[in-house]
Amino acid sequence: MTPATRQEVLGLYRKVLQIAKNWQSASGQIEETMREKEYIRNEARTLFQKNKNVTDPKLIKQCIEECEARIEIGLHYNIPYPRPIHLPPMGLAHKQGRTLRHQEKLRKISKPIYLKSHDEIS
Repeated sequence: MTPATRQEVLGLYRKVLQIAKNWQSASGQIEETMREKEYIRNEARTLFQKNKNVTDPKLIKQCIEECEARIEIGLHYNIPYPRPIHLPPMGLAHKQGRTLRHQEKLRKISKPIYLKSHDEIS
């Protein structure tokens, strides 16, 4: 990892912790705000610890992009949790007898970048 990349990653980590510190839930309830703050800190700690030994520059860039996307979406919607994708159960399958393998491939392709790490942890 280059020093510039390291600084970028550490900056993102600090940014996430600062967001958690200043987070206010949409409902305004203190208990919910505290629960969401704790979720943000735990999610950041878990993901950054999981990826601390990543050395591939492409994978590092992908993790940085995912982090930035999750920050922007969380701030925009005021929801700390990843927004799930909503697909009908058989909405992507072809009707000409294709196997479910093709449907699973299309689902994987259609998944937003900010959900990749969330599925690995959950």
